[in-house]
Amino acid sequence: MHQVAGDSGIVRSSSLGSRVSIHDAYSINQAELMARIESYEGREKKDISDVRRTFCLFVTFDLLFVTLLWIIELNVDGGIGPTLIKEVVNYDYLYSFFDIFLLAVFRFKVLILAYAVCRLRHWWAVAFTTAVTSAFLLVKVILSKIFYQGAFGYVLPIISFILPWIETWFMDFKVLPQEAEEENRLLMVQDVSERAALIQPRPLSDGQFYSPPESVAGSDEETEEKQDSEKSVE
Repeated sequence: MHQVAGDSGIVRSSSLGSRVSIHDAYSINQAELMARIESYEGREKKDISDVRRTFCLFVTFDLLFVTLLWIIELNVDGGIGPTLIKEVVNYDYLYSFFDIFLLAVFRFKVLILAYAVCRLRHWWAVAFTTAVTSAFLLVKVILSKIFYQGAFGYVLPIISFILPWIETWFMDFKVLPQEAEEENRLLMVQDVSERAALIQPRPLSDGQFYSPPESVAGSDEETEEKQDSEKSVE
């Protein structure tokens, strides 16, 4: 009888251990899942995503680079003061580079307003700035005489034409797809967490485990004692 009681105790302890291990594993998975959800939610709560911030930095670089080239062009052609008056005050579409600088300012204002301030999730703004820039530069190259003013007559239009197309490619193939992928991933993790909460195991209790009642063991011993006493009387 003692062996039966010992076996039942072993079964009970092993069952308890298995249930506790399953509960611990579930708790660990839940903790990892919640940590992952918090990381994704932290990304969503950011003012601006990392890839969008990179795009805005490139737009700023576009403006600064074109401005630098224009200032160098002003300084090369007889000094900044007289050339600035010639290209800005006495503006001539056929010979001035001032309009190319204004194009860079136009791109910067529209793109920063659309993608940094308004956080637009569409490509129409960068497509608009690229189309306007490309059309203006094509007309200027055909009609103007800036090629007669040295190397900057080639460098400024070419750089101003290439940079907007890089911005369009970066927004359409990097920023928008990556942000959409992160959003879908967050929704998927949240859905998994909701399903896991529905199948969460109940807390363990001693009543869930069966153990043989002690009264049975006691009654068996009393029966054996009675049989021995009856034999001795006979």
